[in-house]
Amino acid sequence: MRRMFAQASHVVTQRWGPADIELAAAAIKSGQVVGFPTETVYGAGANAFSDIAVKRIFDAKGRPSDNPLIVHAPDFESARKLVCMATDTIENDVGLLAKAFWPGPLTIILPSNSPISPLVTAGLDTVGIRVPDHPIAHALLVSCGVPIAAPSANLSGKPSPTSAVHVLSDLDGRIAGVLDGGSTGVGLESTVIDCTSEPYTVLRPGGVTLEQLQSVLSEGRVRSGQHEDDSMTPRAPGMKYQHYAPTAPLYYVKGNPDAVRIQIAKALDQGLRVGLLKPASKDDCLIRGVKLITCGSHDDLESIAQQLYSCLRRFDTEDSVDVIFANGFPCAGLGAAIMNRLLKASTHIIDEEVSRNI
Repeated sequence: MRRMFAQASHVVTQRWGPADIELAAAAIKSGQVVGFPTETVYGAGANAFSDIAVKRIFDAKGRPSDNPLIVHAPDFESARKLVCMATDTIENDVGLLAKAFWPGPLTIILPSNSPISPLVTAGLDTVGIRVPDHPIAHALLVSCGVPIAAPSANLSGKPSPTSAVHVLSDLDGRIAGVLDGGSTGVGLESTVIDCTSEPYTVLRPGGVTLEQLQSVLSEGRVRSGQHEDDSMTPRAPGMKYQHYAPTAPLYYVKGNPDAVRIQIAKALDQGLRVGLLKPASKDDCLIRGVKLITCGSHDDLESIAQQLYSCLRRFDTEDSVDVIFANGFPCAGLGAAIMNRLLKASTHIIDEEVSRNI
C-alpha cells in the first residue's frame, strides 16, 4: 500500500491527500489507533470518547493506566467545549494563552466538561487539551469529527518518535497505520500548564518556554512545578515514570567535559562499548572505542530539541553500545525541556564531585 496511511509492514511515503486522511479518519471512527504527526512528536491517536478505543492505545504502547493522555482538538472552539473554567479570570487567561500559542505545543489542563473517557484522564476530574500545529493533524481531526486522545506513538518508556519510521519501529502490528508527515519540527512534547487554579503551574516543560508563558500572563502568575508524589496519579504525562530511554543505560554527567572523559575512561577500562551524546562543537574529536553522536549545535537549542530523540534512538539502531554518557546541554529557555527529557531518560546521574563506579 503506497499511501500516506501505511499499515503494518507497508511502505510509507511523504505524500498525502484527502483519500489518506479519510482512510485514517475511518480507522479512528471505528475505534482503531492511528499514528499521526504533530509539530512536536508523532502521536498514537484514538477516539477520546470511546473506552474501547482508548484502551487500545494503552495496550499498544504498554502504557501504565494511571498515566493520563492529552486530548487534541482542531481549534479553540472545539477544545473549549471539552472543559470548564472555575472563574472568569481563568477563562480570560486561557483565552490569552490560546491566542498566543494555539495552534502550537501547549497543553492546558482544566476541569473536564464532556464525555471524555475516564481512561484518558486516569480517573481524574481534569483533562489536558491542546490544538496541534500541523496540517495533517488538523485535517485528521476535522475529518474524523471527534477529539483525539494521543500520547507519543512509541513503546512506553522508549524515546518518542519524530518520524513515521520511528512509529513503525515500535508499533508495527500494534496500531492500524501511520500518516507520514516527515520529521517533526519541535521534536519535544508540548508544554503542559495546569490552569485549574492560580498561580498556574508548568507540570512539563516543552516547546513553549516558561519565559514565553510569563510574558503573556506575567511572571508571578506562572510558576514551574514539575515534582509530585510518586504514589499519586500524575496530573500530566511524563511526570511519574521513566521515559524516553534508549536500551543501553544512560548516564548524565554533571560538570565540565573532563568529568565525562574520566567516566568514559573508566568504562573503556572495563571493556564496555561506550556511547557519547553531546551537542556539536568545534573541539569535537573521535575517541578511540567511543560511539560519538552529536545532537544539534550548542548555540542552537531548537536544533538540539529537534534531534534529541532521533539521536537517542540511533544508539539502538546503529552500532550497539553497553553504556551512554551525556553532558553539556544548555539549560536556559528551551533548554529546560531538553534537560527534563534527558534526565527522564537517564538511569544514573553522576556529579563530578561525587565519584561513582558505573
